[in-house]
Amino acid sequence: MGGAAVATSVVLSACKSNNNNEIIPAEVIDGQGEMTYRVNPNSGDKVSLLGYGMMRLPIEGGADLRQNPDAQVDQEMVNEEIDYALEHGVNYFDTAPVYTRGRSEGVTGIALSRHPRNSYYIATKLSNFSPSTWSTEASKAMFEHSLSELRTDYVDYLLLHSIGGSGKDMTGMDMFNARFIENGILDWLVEQKEAGRIRNLGFSFHGEQEVFDTMLRWHDEGKYHWDFVQIQMNYADWNYANRIDPDNVNANYLYEELHRRGIPVVIMEPLLGGRLAKQPDFIVKQMKEREPETPVARWAFRFAGTPEGVLVVLSGMTYMEHLMENVATYSPLRPITPDENEFLMKVAEEFVELKTVPCTACNYCMPCPYGLNIPAIFAHYNDCITEGNMPAGNPEAEEYRRNRRAFLLGYDSKVPYERQASHCIGCHQCEEHCPQKIAIANEMRRIDEFVEHLKQQG
Repeated sequence: MGGAAVATSVVLSACKSNNNNEIIPAEVIDGQGEMTYRVNPNSGDKVSLLGYGMMRLPIEGGADLRQNPDAQVDQEMVNEEIDYALEHGVNYFDTAPVYTRGRSEGVTGIALSRHPRNSYYIATKLSNFSPSTWSTEASKAMFEHSLSELRTDYVDYLLLHSIGGSGKDMTGMDMFNARFIENGILDWLVEQKEAGRIRNLGFSFHGEQEVFDTMLRWHDEGKYHWDFVQIQMNYADWNYANRIDPDNVNANYLYEELHRRGIPVVIMEPLLGGRLAKQPDFIVKQMKEREPETPVARWAFRFAGTPEGVLVVLSGMTYMEHLMENVATYSPLRPITPDENEFLMKVAEEFVELKTVPCTACNYCMPCPYGLNIPAIFAHYNDCITEGNMPAGNPEAEEYRRNRRAFLLGYDSKVPYERQASHCIGCHQCEEHCPQKIAIANEMRRIDEFVEHLKQQG
């Protein structure tokens, strides 16, 4: 009940009230106005509520970088998309040294440098995940390289990338200390902020709550000041992140702790890696009954943008149609109403009961040294569950046989045999890079056993 109460109080905060103190939604029509903006209280930045996530960029010829690492990003298409975004009010662009196999910053820098520097905000990260980048010199070099690639002499928003994750024989705090404290890099970044090379300093969080709580304690004590914090938040993770993955922290806790301190919140994974845009048919039906013309994904984007204190909602928009749809959602934002919030909390409960693998297709686990296409394996398995096509029940039933055939044929079609779960040797190298802390080797074994069971039934 506590979680539900928190959810309602947060969502209502962004709605209007009348003279009777009754909460009413803003009377707006999606896509029929101007972009919604929020003001960063620390810097006065007027930031578009929709932020452009530069993680999954279009590749020339539609190639897959996992299968063709030498394929090139389609710079012309990225230019066109960024031009459209700026023309329609989007001014926050989020990238990182590791995105798109290290090409995102360079491509983003080329596209943005064609416009006045004061017309957009750049967010990038110190992605020193590998022990080879933990030295003072290597981490400094990564930051300098980001400035060079982005064709700028300062970063508007700099994040300590994905803190909270643990590694082999290392807790989340051990990892954080190795990446940012023992090498003096965090203090150096503070110096760069004082020198004007970083305008806002924050972090993105995935993982152990102890790390998150420690960062906020330091903020309270004045040891370090966080100008903003990026968290994973969507209507499924709001109350059920720790049911989707026991190592995750519920978004309502993360948001409330930041909001009560006045720390602006940047939202990542509003669609939970696209999974909330591909809901099972019975949930889609419920949504369409309420709003027949509203895309399923729009419910999630509206939820993420409604709470007070949310500065930006990030979306990785590969293609122009994604960009246009999301611009419409936030031009202007139609806040979630109390009744809609209650509906989404019920949808979230139904969603988490589907028992899907909590993969967001971030590709941090890739490339697999043994050639597995880990995100594609999880995507096929999850899609069959969310679409209601998973073979279950009586093996002699016609529906079971139909779903069994569809699962196996789809698996072979989407994931070449040599890249399927059967080739996992359990090396666990991928797991230390997974922000969701998925036990990938165990899931590979489980899926492979399920596939073999289906094959034997034939």
